[in-house]
Amino acid sequence: MKNDRFLRALRREPVDCTPVWLMRQAGRYLPEYRASRAKAGSFLAMAKNPELACEVTLQPLERFDLDAAILFSDILTIPDAMGLGLYFVDGEGPKFERPVRDAAAIAKLGMPDMETELGYVMDAVRVIRRELDGRVPLIGFSGSPWTLACYMVEGGGSKDFARIKALAHNDPKALHALLSVNTDAVIAYLAAQRAAGAQALQVFDTWGGVLSPAMYREFSLPYLARIAHELERGEGAERTPLIVFGRGNAAYLEDLAASGAEGVGVDWLVELGEAARRTGGRVAVQGNLDPATLYGSPEAIRREVRRALDSWRDGNGGSREGHVFNLGHGMSPDMDPEHVRVLVDEVHAHSRR
Repeated sequence: MKNDRFLRALRREPVDCTPVWLMRQAGRYLPEYRASRAKAGSFLAMAKNPELACEVTLQPLERFDLDAAILFSDILTIPDAMGLGLYFVDGEGPKFERPVRDAAAIAKLGMPDMETELGYVMDAVRVIRRELDGRVPLIGFSGSPWTLACYMVEGGGSKDFARIKALAHNDPKALHALLSVNTDAVIAYLAAQRAAGAQALQVFDTWGGVLSPAMYREFSLPYLARIAHELERGEGAERTPLIVFGRGNAAYLEDLAASGAEGVGVDWLVELGEAARRTGGRVAVQGNLDPATLYGSPEAIRREVRRALDSWRDGNGGSREGHVFNLGHGMSPDMDPEHVRVLVDEVHAHSRR
């Protein structure tokens, strides 16, 4: 591994500077990505073509001094492989042709085969690892059981998550059955990505923050902990680290630090110093710049990067160890690539001081 500072940070080992990667770093803000998508014809066609998935995974690494690559794919590959019929509508995002909204529909769901229905993902991991040639680690990922369930029940994105919350209140047994199936699939999916070559893994609990504390502890947290405990990741220095990221998860940092994951990703609604103190060195912490900061001037971006890094050190006994810099959520299509360069370079420069 030519640059292993990302993996060292997740193991809370000394690093020469704070590693940085960005959620949605391979995306529509890059003109070369838009050219690749035009060539493919659609997002799904690009994601299901291992060579094109590799192409767009590597594009940001050619522009920026990033410390990790993340597999280009989608969090909804699992329910698509379960037969729900994933498709995308411009301006509206992902949708499912056949959502599941009752116990009978949930009971029909089966575990997809990771090397047939989802073989294109594993092929992409293998191609990307080959092309990276040890340049930086490759991150594989999945949606969380709860977040997958949100899309599967709602049939797409939602403003109020009324259908899945109604299911939680009216038939919690059915929802737990869905979450259990999803958890089995996520564990198998991440294990297959690891076997194919992913060197770190992340679970995106994107919609965990829409739950009340009691509902979060019933319908999200136990399944995240089960993934962390049951996913085989190896031992010692060869262990494949697992990061659990969630929006709106600040209230649960202690619980997530005790989940068995090696890293916890946080959004911008919690200071990094507070996250460091509350997790107490039990896990690495990833985050947490507000993505909207990238709309600011270069000097504003540098200022906020320095603020975040200094907050981490203040809460971590003056040490930069155990921190992976990232955004608190993904990038947007109208962001300026040159502002990304400013962010990445400032993370490395300031953390070296």
